[in-house]
Amino acid sequence: MTEAGRFTAIYGEHHPTVYAYAVSRVGRQLADDVVGDTFLVAWRKLDAVPAVPLPWLLAVARNVVRERYRDEVRQAALAAELAAWVQEETDDVAEGVAERAAVLAALARLGDDDRELLTLMAWHDLSARDAARVVGCSTATFFVRLHRARRRLREAMTAAEQDARRAPIPLSSEEYST
Repeated sequence: MTEAGRFTAIYGEHHPTVYAYAVSRVGRQLADDVVGDTFLVAWRKLDAVPAVPLPWLLAVARNVVRERYRDEVRQAALAAELAAWVQEETDDVAEGVAERAAVLAALARLGDDDRELLTLMAWHDLSARDAARVVGCSTATFFVRLHRARRRLREAMTAAEQDARRAPIPLSSEEYST
């Protein structure tokens, strides 16, 4: 297979996942830039791309995010994206939406590293071994970090639930007229 053919195959197969990863890290506004830079690196280092390229591509995307979009820009875009998701979910009436909204709100309260650990496996469907490669640690270290991130997520969900209970309940229009 030619280099161009191999790159095209890698791009075609993994672009949606790399894009989803980028959105989860920097929001939709910056995701295209991250994906473009990731695949530019893949093209330039095509000989270094392993036979199973997804963990390698996500590690490159992670490095692109860390290099180009430091704290303020990344956090602002992600917070806006999570807030939009929470707002979209709270407008929905389907069963289970409240729980999903609570999870998204809790994720927004977590640090960037915790969000990444949790979403690599849950949203991007990576194995622990592949997710560990993405974040650059051993599988055992990844499990320890994941355990701690899950604990912090539970704590954030509890805090979000307590905040929701403290929020004032809007009165119906009938109650205003009396």
